[in-house]
Amino acid sequence: MSPPFRPSPKPVLLGLLAAVLAFGLAHAAEAVVKPRPAPAFSLKDTAGQSRTLAEFRGRVVLVDFWASWCAPCKASFPALDSLQEEFRGDGVEVVAINVDEDPKNAASFLAGRSPSMTVLFDPKGVSPQDFKVEGMPSSFLIDREGQVRFEHTGFTERTKFEFRREIEILLKESLTHAQK
Repeated sequence: MSPPFRPSPKPVLLGLLAAVLAFGLAHAAEAVVKPRPAPAFSLKDTAGQSRTLAEFRGRVVLVDFWASWCAPCKASFPALDSLQEEFRGDGVEVVAINVDEDPKNAASFLAGRSPSMTVLFDPKGVSPQDFKVEGMPSSFLIDREGQVRFEHTGFTERTKFEFRREIEILLKESLTHAQK
């Protein structure tokens, strides 16, 4: 008689380890930060016009750094654009800053897309240094006063949920201040 079948513990342990790591990464990627002034920038948009962070003052701004070679950026880009469409009327502006050194790569990524969010280009990578970007994509939620309040590195479906929750927090704070 052969011994009873016992599954190897390795796949179970590997699956459990992967789940723990995925949970940790998804939750470690978001950070509530001590409010600090958002670094200023002046960058060109898709029409070649200079745009600054200062022109969005008074709005809740989600600044996202992305690159054409970044796999998670391919998923985050349409999600961010849908947030722009959802919240634009509430005083929210999504600003997607491309950091590709070669503008052709960004143009190829954008081909066939008509984003409603503001798309800017920083091929020299100055603004990601100013924001202290640690990975791609990286996002920063800035309140109406120009203070960075939330940060994210990476993107998952949970990230979009977190963006929505944080945007709503910042919008409610703005209403509370306006009523005082």
